[in-house]
This record gives sequence, structure tokens and C-alpha cells, in this order.
Amino acid sequence: MNNDTIFALSSGFGKSGVAVIRISGDNLHDFATKLIFPHLGGTDHAVAGGVKPRHAYFCNLRDENGDLIDQCITIYFAAPQSFTGQDVIEIHTHGATAVINKVFSFLSYNNMRMANPGEFSRRAFMNNKMDLTDVDGLAALLDAQTDKQRQFALKSMLGGDSETYTAWRSKMIEISAYAAAILDYDADDLPLNIDKQILTKTRELYNEIKNTLSHYNISRAITHGFNIALVGETNVGKSSLFNKLIGSNRAIVSNTPGTTRDVISAQMDIDGFLVNLSDTAGIRETGDEIEKMGIDKTKQEQDSADLILHVYANEFPSHGGVAQSDGVVNSAPMRKDNEIIVINKCDTFATHNNKNAIYTSTKTNQGIDELLNTIRKKLHEFIDTGKNTIVINARTHKLLTDTEQELKHAIDEYDGNYDIFAEHVRAAADNIGKILGVISANDVMDATFSQLCLGK
Repeated sequence: MNNDTIFALSSGFGKSGVAVIRISGDNLHDFATKLIFPHLGGTDHAVAGGVKPRHAYFCNLRDENGDLIDQCITIYFAAPQSFTGQDVIEIHTHGATAVINKVFSFLSYNNMRMANPGEFSRRAFMNNKMDLTDVDGLAALLDAQTDKQRQFALKSMLGGDSETYTAWRSKMIEISAYAAAILDYDADDLPLNIDKQILTKTRELYNEIKNTLSHYNISRAITHGFNIALVGETNVGKSSLFNKLIGSNRAIVSNTPGTTRDVISAQMDIDGFLVNLSDTAGIRETGDEIEKMGIDKTKQEQDSADLILHVYANEFPSHGGVAQSDGVVNSAPMRKDNEIIVINKCDTFATHNNKNAIYTSTKTNQGIDELLNTIRKKLHEFIDTGKNTIVINARTHKLLTDTEQELKHAIDEYDGNYDIFAEHVRAAADNIGKILGVISANDVMDATFSQLCLGK
């Protein structure tokens, strides 16, 4: 870590009431005093000892020529009691672009530089204020759009995930140590049945991590959104249903089959969970190359969806079921676990007797509330089973998968040789160390901190 004094805008760019500019570096007490009491020169009794840490000072911020930049609130945080573990100054100015740029110019004049993305958090990590799982949680919190995302990320940022990983790693180190001890010490010098104990503990760890990985899709759904795809043949009213569910006219509605030729997406908040709803191109045989591309995207959306709304109309599709003269479906397909069957345009026929389906009409609003409640139920069924899981991103998923495999090798390949067994468990512990940043390769840290914005 270099010793540059860095600064960045920690609030968002654009017109706002207040902007927060954060500075981090070594020995910033005198500079903070200069900012807060420029006209006193540090000689007044009020500043005899300089500024007090964690006190908010209202002051006139002046540039190198003594000209007023803005009236602001300035707070000094003394190391190590700060976000980065270094001295930190926060300047709260008015949020005008001209004011922010002028402050930046003034700080650059004082031999400070603009921070790189994630550099504040990197310094916090280097000064043992955070580990990499805390940084992952912070990145998830900054991306949070719904209350459940906020709760999930906050638990991780405040060390909830770190506690789990640290406990796993400690057990692995203990297991590998005892495995090595079996090779070097007489049985009388070791705990009774230690060989059986370490095998049992290894199996328990393996099952815990395997269970955690099984919740990866739940973690992904919480942090990035629960994916719902509207699929079906052309002209069954998918776009009308999409517009009704999101409450706005995002998708073009037409009686002409094949109107929707691309995936149209919108986000919803259901019970604090982010939901990504996608309207897809209708599936049919077509010679239109552009429409074919849309149908291919439909199939991709269907494969990646957590929940599928399979929409039919009063005229049942040719690949299954028989429509009666009044248009009622006689035998719709059985509903799958991740699928809701929706028979739309139900205002155009009288009999609604398919128990596997929800009948809807976007004209009369019939069935819309039932559909939303069924979506809500499916959402909770999917997510609530893993609501206490840890935040798993692409980086941690790969390392957890490798950890699981090392423990599996240790168990499956055990033949009385504790040397090989211990090596597998040590490798598993190393992977958990990489998740925490205890074993820190530069490329691992670069991938983690690059998620963050300036000022974090």
C-alpha cells in the first residue's frame, strides 16, 4: 500500500443538497485544523490542541489563495478509529458540481490525488479493518435496491459471513494439525479415537459447505433479483400481462402475432425482494430471421428463470391439449415446480375449470391478484429456505466449490494415509483463507476491490 493521501466523492455526482468528500492518509490532523480554522492559524485557545476527532465543525472552506470555496461541515477521524484505519477527513459541502470540482482542485494543490475505485476499502483491508467477505458485503450493500437486499448485504458487511468462514477455516486447520500429529506422535499421546473424530468433523464440514453451495441460486436471487419469464406462443397476451404486472405500458401490445421480438425486462419489488420480470418473444414456427433470434432469446430466458409464467389463451397451443368449442382448455399440461400456468383472455370464454391454471384477463383484471399472490408464494418458497445463507458471488462460489472438492477427496481417498488426508484438508483451509483474504494473492484482491466505487 502506498502512502499517498487520497480523496474521492463518497456521495453521488449530480445536483444535490449535500456532497460528502472523503480524504484518507497519514498525519492529517494539522491539515484538518487548517481546513476548520484557517483564519486562526492554530493559535486561538479553541484550537490549542487542534481539532477534536469525531466532532462536526461548521466552517468556511477556503482555497490556497484564501478565497471562499463553500460553507461546509468537516469531521476528522483519527487513526485507527476510522473506515480505512488511517486518518480520515470528511468534508460535507453543498452538492453543486462546481463546488465539488473546486474542492478537488484545492486538495490536488495540497499534494493529494483522486482515489482509484475501491481504494478506500483496500486500505481498510490492509489495516485489518475489514476482510474480503466484509468487502463483498459492502459491494452488495452499495448495489442494494430492495429492503431484503439491504438486510442480506448488511449481515455480510458487518461480519456475519466472516464468522462462518473463520469457524470453518479454524476447524480445517485443527483437523489437518491432528492428522499430521497422528503421523508424528504415539497414540497414547493423542486424544482418544482422534482418527475417527477428525473423519467425522471433516464429513460435517463437507456437508455444511455442500449445503451452502446448494443455496447459491438463492443468494444470487437475493443479490441480483428473482428471475421470472413470461413465455408462450404468439398472441396469447404475454405483453398485456407483463404491462399489467409492472403497472406501466413498457411492452408493445398488438393483435399481430410476433410483435415482441426481443426480451423486454422490468424490475419489481415484491415483499422487499427484487424481481426481474421478462416478457419474451412468442414461440412459433417462422421464417423471419429477426423473430427467430427473439425466440432463441426466449429459450435462454426460460433456461435461466427461477420461475416461468407459461401463458396460454382461450385457443390452446397446438403442441398439447384440446380446446372445446367455447375455448376452454380440456387438458392443459401439469404444472412444474418452477412454473405457473396462466390461461389469459379468460373474459372471452365462460368455463374456467382447469385446476392447474390461473385464469386471467388484463381487460377486467380478473385473476391478476391471484397471480401476484401465487408469484409471491413461489418467491418465498424459493428464497426463505436459504434466507440465512451467506453472500456467494462468482469469486466465493469458485473457492467454495474447490473447498468442497478438497474435503470430498480427503474423505473418499482416505485409506489410512493421514499425510494425503491432511494435505487435502490444508488445501481446503487455504481456499477459505483466500475467501477471507488471509491468504491474499494480488489478483484475488484486485477482483474484489474493483467491484466498488470511488470513495469506498
